[in-house]
Amino acid sequence: MLRTSVTPEGRFWVGKHSPSYRVANLRQSDCFCTLGFLPEAVAVENRDNFPEGDVIVERARAVYEIPNPLPFRGCTYIDSGWANQRAADPGLITIPPAEPVSMRAFLGSHCSPDAIRAIINHMPLPLRYQLAATSTDAEELIWLAESCCRMVHDDRGKAIGLQYRERNGRPQALIDDFELFETVANNPFLPDHYKEIMVLRPGVQGGSEIVGDFRRGETEIFEYLRGNSYIPWGHYAANFAHTCIRYRIADLSDADMEGLRHLYYQRIYHTVAEKLQLAPPNERRQMTIEELEALRQTLMRTVSGEKQRLEALATLWGWNFGYDFSGSGYRLHASHQMIHQQYALVPQWVTATDGGQFPAYCCGDLVAEGIERYRQEYQSDFFSDYLKAIAGNTRTDEGRGERSLVVWQDANVMLFVPKAQVSQWELQLMVIADHIRGPVGNVLEAETSVRRSLDRGILKAQQILARLGATMVTSIEYSKRFGVENGQRLLYAFLPKLPWSMGAFSEAQGRYILGHYPEDFALACRRHSF
Repeated sequence: MLRTSVTPEGRFWVGKHSPSYRVANLRQSDCFCTLGFLPEAVAVENRDNFPEGDVIVERARAVYEIPNPLPFRGCTYIDSGWANQRAADPGLITIPPAEPVSMRAFLGSHCSPDAIRAIINHMPLPLRYQLAATSTDAEELIWLAESCCRMVHDDRGKAIGLQYRERNGRPQALIDDFELFETVANNPFLPDHYKEIMVLRPGVQGGSEIVGDFRRGETEIFEYLRGNSYIPWGHYAANFAHTCIRYRIADLSDADMEGLRHLYYQRIYHTVAEKLQLAPPNERRQMTIEELEALRQTLMRTVSGEKQRLEALATLWGWNFGYDFSGSGYRLHASHQMIHQQYALVPQWVTATDGGQFPAYCCGDLVAEGIERYRQEYQSDFFSDYLKAIAGNTRTDEGRGERSLVVWQDANVMLFVPKAQVSQWELQLMVIADHIRGPVGNVLEAETSVRRSLDRGILKAQQILARLGATMVTSIEYSKRFGVENGQRLLYAFLPKLPWSMGAFSEAQGRYILGHYPEDFALACRRHSF
């Protein structure tokens, strides 16, 4: 049987475990001790932990098992003991904001200003990391910044840039502790002037070429080429410029999101056009929305009419938002806090080291394989059945109350809570619009209004998660390969990392443990959708 919760009847499979069972007591000895005391010196003992005979469990509390609609994404388990509390009060689905942190203020009544600075600059390194990540005090963050790298100052003592040295014929910034440098530079409370000097000026993070830009009103974004990257054929990164600092989702405007995505669409369309020898003249400028749409329509006609001229390319798009670093030396998320998005084109084939070739990996291909297996198993269309199941959803816990999984939608896209989430607060955005030959499965098939809806939906998802308190969110795109007609719909997943759910052995097996019902999380999201 195909491992999916979606059925041809347009409903979700939801399993329920509430077993009764006997456990043989194989313990050989007891270890009685006093744990502590109640008022009036009444001892608290541990004798209940050492039963005489076998243990009988009568109707353990319910745990719901929901296969993910997409088989390759594992299975979700919802503990009703946790989830019932949030069903009674969805307002519990939140992360409280962090309290202000200032070591300088704490030491202020005990030490002189010079002594305070000396203490902060010479604390054990794990404590300095922790302070760099959590401090909300601009002054002490400046001290930490000045202590981890060499800066050049003007006659008035103002920092104006980094010191460099020649290494292998190239300038290299003098950074004494790279992790501390990155951590303090990624703290939103560091003054913008220092952020600019340390990590935001074009070129300060390396020699990646700037090959595109977007400027409109207060929005300015650079497109960097990562020519030699962990993506073997290279990729692009749309980063906000040093004149347009965006460290928080609350600072992100509709125009900002349009700019980030415009660079993505423009690069993909232009690269495909070059492969088809249809690229417009290189005029060293940003394409207009009308020009972009005209080029897209030309590409669609060409790809559908002459498939043999173009391999089945796919898009790769992702967004790591948020940064954190632990005092023990673990980087907890992302490369830098400044909002940026990354994208590339994935080839159809990769050459094997011993000759021949095999399909290049693209996560959207896993969706294609899943829906093909679904079609073979049920003689039905997966996404049609999936949309029907979302529309007719019933509560996971079989009770009354909120049942909708939809957070927001318009004529083209739907933002919703997946029935089986693979992170505690996962959201998904699906294109529900069709083009002339079927569902929109990639950005090449997305006309102007669909692209606008996608941009709006992506921003709305991030805003909702930020209002709930999420500060680290990974977003990915599941897209169909170009020139393929298989019923696949373009899908985005937004995966927050929560303080109490960073992933462990369960997640490594594809088993995702949740403490809320998806319907209640959808309600909590709708309350923050404005």
